[in-house]
Amino acid sequence: MAASREIRIDLPDGDAMSALFDQPAKPRSLLVLAHGAGAGMAHPFLEALSGELNSAGIATLRYQFPYMEKRRKIPDKPAVLTAAVRAAVDKAKELAPNLPLFAGGKSMGGRMTSTAASEHPLEGVRGLVFFGFPLHPPNRPGTKRADHLSRVTVPMLFLQGTRDAFADLQLLRPICAQLGSRATLEVVEGADHSFHVLKASGKSDAEVLRGLAGSAASWTSQFL
Repeated sequence: MAASREIRIDLPDGDAMSALFDQPAKPRSLLVLAHGAGAGMAHPFLEALSGELNSAGIATLRYQFPYMEKRRKIPDKPAVLTAAVRAAVDKAKELAPNLPLFAGGKSMGGRMTSTAASEHPLEGVRGLVFFGFPLHPPNRPGTKRADHLSRVTVPMLFLQGTRDAFADLQLLRPICAQLGSRATLEVVEGADHSFHVLKASGKSDAEVLRGLAGSAASWTSQFL
C-alpha cells in the first residue's frame, strides 16, 4: 500500500482531528472508516484492513476520534463522537467528490456511525459497513445498542465472527431479520471480535482480513 496521505479534519467546536487517506490507483468507492474504542486509526488491524480494502478497489479515510487524538482512554460522549463521524464524512466528500461514499468502522466506530446516521442521514453515504458490531459488552448479552438501527435509512452490512464476545449471534440474527432488506449479515466462522481465528480453523488472520475486504467490496458494488 502506498504511503497514507495525512489529513486534518475541522470539528464543529473549533477543534480538529487527524486522519489518513488511502486511495488505490483506480478506486471504485470510498469508505469512511472509524476505529474502535481502545485503539486508534493507525492500529495494525485498521492499517492492514485499509490495505486489503485498497486492493479490493475501495479507498479509505481513517480518522481519530477527539479523545484518542488527545491520548485519553475514555471515549468522548456520543454527541462528540457522532459529530466527528459527520465531519469525517464531509471531509471524504471534499477529498473524492466523484467516488460513491460508504461509512462504518470497527466495533464502537461502526456503532457511532450508525448512531449518527439514525439521528440524521449522512449526506451522500450509500450504505454502512460494520466490522464487528458491538451489540453488547462481553458476558452481558442484550440488544439495547441496536435500538437505533431501525431509524437508519440506508443498507447495512454486518461482518461478525462466530466467537465475537461482543455480539451473540442468537441475538443479532433476529435484529438483522427485523431490519429486512436493509441489513445483510455475513458470519466469519471461528473469528473473535478482533477477527482473530484459531489455527484449527485452517485460515490465517491475514486471509480473514482479505475476506472481509472482499465481502465489503462485493456488497458495496451493488450500490455503485
